[in-house]
Order: sequence, then C-alpha cells, then structure tokens
Amino acid sequence: MKITDLSIVFILIFLPFFWIVSHNTQDAEEAQILSQRYRSALQTAVLDAGTVMHQNEKQNSEAGYDSTKFVKADKELALQTFTQTMALNMGIQDNPNAIKALFDYIPAVVVLDYDGYYILAKETELTGEPDDSFRQVWGPKIPYTYADSDGSSINFTLDGYVYAYDASQGKWIEGFQNELALSTGIPLLQDTELFDQVRRSRIVMSIQENLAEVINRHNEFARRNGISYTFTLPLISQEDWYNSINDTGIMAFIQGLPVGNQKVNTYAIGGGRLVKRTAVIGGVESSTGIKYYYPATCQNNLRAEEVFTDAKQAAAEGYFEHNCYINKVIY
Repeated sequence: MKITDLSIVFILIFLPFFWIVSHNTQDAEEAQILSQRYRSALQTAVLDAGTVMHQNEKQNSEAGYDSTKFVKADKELALQTFTQTMALNMGIQDNPNAIKALFDYIPAVVVLDYDGYYILAKETELTGEPDDSFRQVWGPKIPYTYADSDGSSINFTLDGYVYAYDASQGKWIEGFQNELALSTGIPLLQDTELFDQVRRSRIVMSIQENLAEVINRHNEFARRNGISYTFTLPLISQEDWYNSINDTGIMAFIQGLPVGNQKVNTYAIGGGRLVKRTAVIGGVESSTGIKYYYPATCQNNLRAEEVFTDAKQAAAEGYFEHNCYINKVIY
C-alpha cells in the first residue's frame, strides 16, 4: 500500500475522532464560561440582598438591645433583590417563566437574622393541580437553641446576647453572657470561651440539619418535574460557616443547573455588614448603544443590563463611567 493510501486511511479513521474531541473541547469551554457566569451571578445576587436586607432598620431604635449586630432582617426585600439581580445577570429579567424555572434549581435560600433564621424552600400545597402543587415559601423563624442536661435552655444570638431559662431558679433571664455569669447557675454561661464555641457550633449545626432536610424534600419536587439530578447539602468549609454567622446575612444554593453536559453546583454567602458598598449598574444608552456603568442610586434614562459589585468589574466588561451629575442637569 502506498504511503498516500495510508494517509487517506489514517485521515478517514481519525478525522471523526479529532472532530469529536474538538467539538467536546469547545462545548467544555463554553460550559466553563457559562458556569462562571452563573456563579458570579449568584455571588452578586447574595451580596446585593445582604446589603438591602436591613437598610430600613436603625440599629439603635430597638429598646432592650445594646448590640451592634442587632438589626431586623427584611427577608422579603432580600428575596426581591436577590431575584432581580439573578434575573438581570442571567438575561431573563423580562421572562417570568424562566425566573420560575430557575428556582427549580435553587433548593434553598437562608436568611440569617439576629436571633434565628428563615429558610425559603419548595413546600407542598393543596392546589388541586398535581403539576402545580409546590410553592416557594418562607418557613417560620427557627431560633438558635441549646439545652443542657440540667433542664436549662439558651436561645443564642449572633453575638453574646442570650435569652435563657435557668432551671435552678425556675425563671427566664436575658442579657449578655458576661453579665449573666454572676447571676445564674447555668454552667455554659460561666465560661466565655466555651460559650462562644458552643454558640457557633449549635448555630451552624441547626442550619445544616434543617438545610439537609429541606434539600432532601426538594428532590421530591425535582423528580415530579423531570429533574434527574439528586440535590444534596454541599460541602461548605467550617471557615465559611463561621464567617456566615458573624452577622445577619443570606445564603443561597444552586444545584444541578444544566450547562452543556455538565451541572452547575455552587453556593454563595452575603453578610449584611460586610457589603456596605452601593451596587454598580451596567446600562445602555438607547440612542447610541454605548454601555455605561453607574451607582444604583443614580437616576438616569439608561436601560439597565447587568449588576456588578464594583466599578472595576463593570469596566472590565466594557462599560464606561457615567457622570450622574451631568445626567441630572441634562435630564
């Protein structure tokens, strides 16, 4: 057989293989880009939600508290902001059905309040329609609780303030741990270091246990809607858990979102006091098509397209800085 014939045979045999490899590589690259986009969208959404969830609350307006961490978390505003940012960054802000479908892959959203937490999840509802018998609803607030072998119990908060039942005295007490140590016989309140360790571990354990239960229930919904992915509680580092309970905030999870032949699995945590910066909006001037970025507080006639955490991120995506002062004079 001539060498030219061998070359032709080689090409005929391996060309389809090379084409498949090239095609799969391209698909993998596109999937990687989309995965990163979805992860970025989730992180930005929880940061925005964490920022606004207690904007309307004055920390010193509540009588009986002397804590810099006490705020009343607005979970509804947090969810609204989270949803708007996710939809905007994924390009589905004008498609209610797509937004609804997106939440099929968000098994849980957690809002951490000062003295307890809420979980948004799919729950069964008697609607009479089998295909529409689930609703995304907030569960009741779950307190951060602890009980000892003597019958005493403690409701923790995100700092040292506690509500406790002293079994030896038969009464409820409240205050900061270091202040109550001298007036109560509850063992845990006598040791500041042990108290903080137990407080953190109990808060994290409670959230983990309830999240696992909620995500397991989400699998029933997923099976009924043709989603073959099995949702499970993701592995979150202890450091991330402890950072998440330093202040009021929000946690959200995406699991099983199809991207090519891959699945996006990620979570994001946004703390209230850690994200005080104003969100940056990327908008387009309709008459010229020029892309500008501006702070969310800026009033203008630009068409909002994306939300960023800072100006640097917006500039990297091709947006120019918009002068809000000039805009205000013109408009």
